[in-house]
Amino acid sequence: MPGRTRRLTTLAAALAAISALATGCTGQSGAAASDDPNKEVTLNFWHGWVEPREVKAIQDSIDRFEKAHPNIKVKVIGNMTDEKVNQALRAGGTKAPDVVSSFSTDSVGKFCASGAFADLTPFLAKSGIDKTKVFPKTLLDYTQFKGNQCTLPLLNDAYGLVYNKTAFTAAGINEPPKTWSEFVKDAKLLTKERGDSYEQLGLMPTFHGYETTPMRLAAQWGPTYFDAEGKSNLAKDPAFAKMLTAQKDLVATLGGYEKLEKFRTTFGDEWGAEHPFNKGLVAMQIDGEWRAEMAKNAGVGFEIATAPLPVPDDQKDDYGKGYLSGTIMGIASGSAKQNAAWELVKYMTTDTDAVVAFANDIHNVPSTLAAMDSPKLQVSPQFKTFIDIAKHPKSNTTPAQPDGGTYQLTFADFAYGVEKGAVGDLQAGLAKTAQQIDTDIAKAK
Repeated sequence: MPGRTRRLTTLAAALAAISALATGCTGQSGAAASDDPNKEVTLNFWHGWVEPREVKAIQDSIDRFEKAHPNIKVKVIGNMTDEKVNQALRAGGTKAPDVVSSFSTDSVGKFCASGAFADLTPFLAKSGIDKTKVFPKTLLDYTQFKGNQCTLPLLNDAYGLVYNKTAFTAAGINEPPKTWSEFVKDAKLLTKERGDSYEQLGLMPTFHGYETTPMRLAAQWGPTYFDAEGKSNLAKDPAFAKMLTAQKDLVATLGGYEKLEKFRTTFGDEWGAEHPFNKGLVAMQIDGEWRAEMAKNAGVGFEIATAPLPVPDDQKDDYGKGYLSGTIMGIASGSAKQNAAWELVKYMTTDTDAVVAFANDIHNVPSTLAAMDSPKLQVSPQFKTFIDIAKHPKSNTTPAQPDGGTYQLTFADFAYGVEKGAVGDLQAGLAKTAQQIDTDIAKAK
């Protein structure tokens, strides 16, 4: 949904906001928390949602929690950016948050390494919760850092393909592309040029095209971002070069970088009714589980369908996988109410009915295995695609690092240069980019 998007500009702001966390965030660990969760207490819960329907969904979830835990009152404050959270955690005091929900999954490495958030492992153990049986593995990957489970997943975003089925039929395409070669062929068939522009584009392939980021596309190649020693794998894992080459070739096939970017500047707001998919300007859209519902609400005049993103031709047995991310939830390490705070975190992240109700309210993929299979979950054919992507064993994410997501920004900057033809030697460029990533991470440590 709009409040949950992870655009690179948002990531950059989040990284700047939490850069000071490593300079002395201290607090009790989960094992040492001594507050009585059965006593009367008020928790400060900060989250980032701003859209009225999503804010109401959060409040409804809190209301259900308070009904089940009458001794715990929750003061909810929304529209809280990571910058505001950071400032409050550093200042401490009674007004600081006890529980935080953040969209910045890329910040988990810093949240964990700096001690800003408490390790939840002792709380999970005390509650008898085996996290590996509750959450999909990929979601656990992006909510912990080096064994420190300082956050838990709170709903899930899966990325796939949303497409105009009516346009597919008109072009003689009977099913969504499963392999990259089929993807390129279909994108070309669906493209209708108009002079130096387009009447309809099969897909906007450039990395500035809303949700088409290098990381989400790379996921289809099954990349390994870091080796066993923690060094950047960009130059050593052929997945990255193969993805960048395939994407650059697709850009050329659909008209070239300059022509595509000129057309992209005519697009409407990503989160409004003027989205290019809604207007029929693009026939396929790389996006999350929210896009089909948003397009329906915009009153489009064509049939909408969804599918997983295509995979490389030599990995067609892995079709169905995709990139995963989502919202995270943690407990401030400086909170004196950690046991009570855990009751809230446990409820919102592991209680099946609570997770399902929240997912239904804001149309995001549930973050627990039980919730994904719950008969109470509202599942349309378009939405089921993303549940299946979230459950696919080969779906993957970008791993946490102590520099937050700086390494992703560095990789993305390089990818921008590749697609526009500014990189002559791809392998040398990947090696130089990997070296920069290693330098940045070493400084963060």
